[in-house]
Amino acid sequence: MNSDKAATSPRRDRTNDHLKSALTKLIKEKGFHAVTVKDIVDYAAYNRSTFYAHYQDKFELAEDLLTSMLHGLEIAVGQPYVTGQKVYTEKLNVPSFNIVAYIYEHRDFFELIKYGDTLPGLLAEFPQTILKIYREQFTFETINNIPVNMDYFKRYTAYGFYGLVLNWIRQDFKESKEAFIHEVIDLTKTHMYSFKYVGK
Repeated sequence: MNSDKAATSPRRDRTNDHLKSALTKLIKEKGFHAVTVKDIVDYAAYNRSTFYAHYQDKFELAEDLLTSMLHGLEIAVGQPYVTGQKVYTEKLNVPSFNIVAYIYEHRDFFELIKYGDTLPGLLAEFPQTILKIYREQFTFETINNIPVNMDYFKRYTAYGFYGLVLNWIRQDFKESKEAFIHEVIDLTKTHMYSFKYVGK
């Protein structure tokens, strides 16, 4: 992407958002590989020249969509905390899991995980981003300080959480956001005593 394309402005950001939204909806309608640039600009009510002023092709748009949404996930996780804050799992509450609030707020995007011909990279990078968050932003303390391989513990916890989220999405968010978070909290208490937010 050249320097002109890299420049940001509210208008450019708004156009990018419209194109991303169009791609998201079209993937659900016809699958990623069947979507054309013409489909995207028609859906978003732009012309092709506008599209190409922002992206080289639909693959660059798809990459930008995935990167921006998963980056937002990384940021959302730490919003309830301050760097160095220690949190006891007994004290966890709904606001503690801003990651779930973010997923629900952007459910139109995260629902793409239910589709076979979906956004390239989503199926691999969504769980990997959760693991990255656990590795980089938190330290964990087990129940009774039981010594464990902490890399395994973070994988176990991250992929367990991802599995719960995936099931929640596939069931069309049948449980309310609050009810889902309470279930996650109850499970977290079974193997984790506390965690510390170490920040980005």
